[in-house]
Amino acid sequence: MKVLVSALEYSANVHLKSLKDNLDPNIEFIGIFDKNLGTPIIDLQGDAVMGYVDAAKKLYFYFKLLKQMTELAAHADKVLLIDASGFNLPLAKKIKKLYPNKEIIYYILPQSWAWRRGRIAKLEKRVDKLCSILPFEKDYYSSNAPISYVGHPLLDQISQFKSGINQEIKRVTLMPGSRKSIIRKLMPVFHEISRKIDAELIIVIPKYFSQDKVNELYGNLTRFTVVHDAKEALLDSDFAFICNGTGTLEASLISTPFVLVYKFSYIDYLMYKWLVKLEYLGLGNILLGYAKGKTLHPELIQDAVTADNLIATMQDMDRDKYFRDAKALREYLEHGSAKNIAKIINTKIIK
Repeated sequence: MKVLVSALEYSANVHLKSLKDNLDPNIEFIGIFDKNLGTPIIDLQGDAVMGYVDAAKKLYFYFKLLKQMTELAAHADKVLLIDASGFNLPLAKKIKKLYPNKEIIYYILPQSWAWRRGRIAKLEKRVDKLCSILPFEKDYYSSNAPISYVGHPLLDQISQFKSGINQEIKRVTLMPGSRKSIIRKLMPVFHEISRKIDAELIIVIPKYFSQDKVNELYGNLTRFTVVHDAKEALLDSDFAFICNGTGTLEASLISTPFVLVYKFSYIDYLMYKWLVKLEYLGLGNILLGYAKGKTLHPELIQDAVTADNLIATMQDMDRDKYFRDAKALREYLEHGSAKNIAKIINTKIIK
């Protein structure tokens, strides 16, 4: 069986690897994915996908890629779309129009519950199996939508959790994210923290950054221990300061107490306030709010992101309560998703 895969992002390919480990070995991937998982039509490490070209060239590249994927769909038995709604929704539309009987599976759905809810109707119309990784997500779809909760992919990758909370904070992990603009905004604050607290400081840096890029973005790191594995760092730390993103949910599941930090550009902040009607940024807070009506961790954004504010929030946080609530969050998500997605893909097509 051939499966057309559209997995453009790094995180999507991490989850795709867990999925592949559970698939029938006779299933072949074609399309867009990490080259370690087969033979893709592009190299995801190339400049075009990594974003080192100007916007006009990038737009042309994606239109061309959309055409290639649509043509390739003719040779696929099933279609698997992962995240990246800006590319995958138009792709689903084109494939469904040309091949109405081709089964399209969407894994890691667009966060339409947060903004642009008009996408929900399009998803229901164009996708045969909507695989949700958030238990509450199905409540935003119509009663007859082909949607089911399959589990959360991070629980396929996280197998170790904290057994308790250390009362003394000896090791602190700093995660300024992977977007260069945000790293530049957060690192001055993290450097100031390093001068004000007496703890071992671990900083998580993407392994694909060159040393020159690390020097440019992060500055002098002599006060920090540099690591690349976020999950290991969080497991071994007593506290963390984390840029909004996947890392906040990783910490929530591992049960490492943390403060979410984020600094938007002025325009991005105005757009966020206008488009996104959510009380919280962090997915842990959103999930626990929906499940239990409570927050999990503090969030500091924009002008509130100062070294003194972060340190004070760390010192004031009820970490024992956090530990109990983090366990409740894991129980709410239940299990990983790879095995359930594999079952959907492994099922033979009845013609």
